[in-house]
Amino acid sequence: MNRQEQISKLQATKEFDVCIIGAGATGAGVALDATLRGLKVLLIDKSDFAGQTSSKSTKLIHGGVRYLEQAVKKLDWEQYKMVRKSLRERETLLKNAPHLSRPLALITPCFNLFEGIYYTIGMKMYEWISGSQSIAKSEWLSKKETLSLIPELKSKRLSSGVLYYDGQLDDARYCLAIVQSAEASGAVVLNHTQALKFSKNEDNGRLKSLNIKDLITGNEHTVNSKVFVNATGPFADSIRQMASSKLKPRIKVSRGAHVVLPREVMKGDTAILVPKTDDGRVIFMIPWQDQVLVGTTDEADELSENPKLEDYEKTYLLEYVNRYFEKTVTPDQIKSGFAGLRPLLQAQLQSAMNSDTKSLVRDHEVEIDRRTKLVSIMGGKWTTYRLMAKDTLDEIYKEIFKKKIVKCTTENQILHGGENYRFEDWQNLVDKYGISKFTAEHLMKKYGINAMKVMQLTDNQINFKELLAPNHPFIKAEVLYAIQEEMATSVDDVLERRLGLKLRDEVASKAVEPYVEEILLMNKIKY
Repeated sequence: MNRQEQISKLQATKEFDVCIIGAGATGAGVALDATLRGLKVLLIDKSDFAGQTSSKSTKLIHGGVRYLEQAVKKLDWEQYKMVRKSLRERETLLKNAPHLSRPLALITPCFNLFEGIYYTIGMKMYEWISGSQSIAKSEWLSKKETLSLIPELKSKRLSSGVLYYDGQLDDARYCLAIVQSAEASGAVVLNHTQALKFSKNEDNGRLKSLNIKDLITGNEHTVNSKVFVNATGPFADSIRQMASSKLKPRIKVSRGAHVVLPREVMKGDTAILVPKTDDGRVIFMIPWQDQVLVGTTDEADELSENPKLEDYEKTYLLEYVNRYFEKTVTPDQIKSGFAGLRPLLQAQLQSAMNSDTKSLVRDHEVEIDRRTKLVSIMGGKWTTYRLMAKDTLDEIYKEIFKKKIVKCTTENQILHGGENYRFEDWQNLVDKYGISKFTAEHLMKKYGINAMKVMQLTDNQINFKELLAPNHPFIKAEVLYAIQEEMATSVDDVLERRLGLKLRDEVASKAVEPYVEEILLMNKIKY
């Protein structure tokens, strides 16, 4: 993907069929689905691809064991349906990007017989709902078996553990792969491009064009489109009210915070689910890219483009780590952390003001404004991004195009880098380029079959094989690849979302910023 080529395609297109605002997982999913259905598509985002919520998740592909518990306790059919469709989508996400996702074993520690029985029944139900898409069978493990998988657990009070399976993904790069697949299929895609103002048809009030601003060059463009899709997640209300000031707010945001700890805190490959905290949340402790990811919180928050991880959130999360681990983890061991905002859909503003975010359903809705015909896809979660996109396009065909629905084919669409992927091909990288197994495996998991393209950048510049930061697998060639092939235009684009170093180790990331800035300047990227 080359940014100037995208701008040229934008200028050459008189009218798009669909213009999507917001290039997180949902917006990217809509772009891919629409393009595969034969439509002319433009995808824009004020920030970067996955610049907001979609890169700040707990990195899980899951149905939601907490939602299942609420569904059973409250006999809530909507919660149950959401869990069921999420579990069935889980297999699709794992299949469509095998380089960026993988099954994950999790254990719920139990401290008495009742808990063992209770969580075993719950996980068996979770497994049963997933049906043929089940990853593996859940098991009730003895204390000894539990400690063999997670020896760092406090053993004194531990009674047993319940093992179950979900999926894990590299969220920012998974979203990027969806964008890349959409672009390869014909979509025009632009990051750092802001929606400024809609223009409407005078006779019926329908949206006809959108004024956008390229935040890299400062240039403005007018986009004509038959349909405009608002896929801006937590920011959906701002686009809705840009289209029509009469629309009432529908979104309430929930804040989720995470901390990243060194791998020695939990050395195995099995994650931990803390099924209930003192305030009714759940917390995960997950092996993640040679680190340990701990999260998340869940509390109402104010809308912000740059939510910061607060000290009280670090304290809260470490308190639960230390409740479960034998060896005390201290604040100075935190290597990084981040906070993100979840978009929670409300039926009315009044309920948005009074509801508890922990109990809200993370389901989605496609709203089509009666007058302007703005299509807003709101709510939802990472695991169901593809269904959200499908529902959005189906509604567009039915309610706006007034045509027979063209079939969605994204269920079987292997994403960019995943075609004919074999993880064991890391050995080819070692044999040909003499890099370490550590780096070769990392490249396969980040770039899939394009890992060889990254290494080809070192053919004429041997120094590009050098590690970007000590004790991390990244090499300097990845910085150039992110800029030349993946439309990275800023330091954060490179270090936070393309490589992910900033999320793993803030100190190491800060140290390499001057190098990244230098490569950006050499490639004439204004940032």
